[in-house]
Amino acid sequence: MTAVLLLGAGAMAGCSQSYEDTVNGCVAALKDRAEDATGRPAACDGVKDDDYTALTISQHLKDGGWVDENGDVDMEKLLEGSGEAP
Repeated sequence: MTAVLLLGAGAMAGCSQSYEDTVNGCVAALKDRAEDATGRPAACDGVKDDDYTALTISQHLKDGGWVDENGDVDMEKLLEGSGEAP
């Protein structure tokens, strides 16, 4: 009986997504969602709050054109019009 339970538990664990897969799904959902969408996409349900916050900030910077071709935040663009130089 114990062997059957262990096999069942192992099979269920094999079907679940890794945290990395969940995060990647969340990134895709944030990238594809409408600009005026609010709330947390269902694909992000398994993502920790701190990680979700970082992902949404990252996507916002990308959507705003503030990330350069190397994936770094372009501080000149970010501060453009603020009256401050980096």
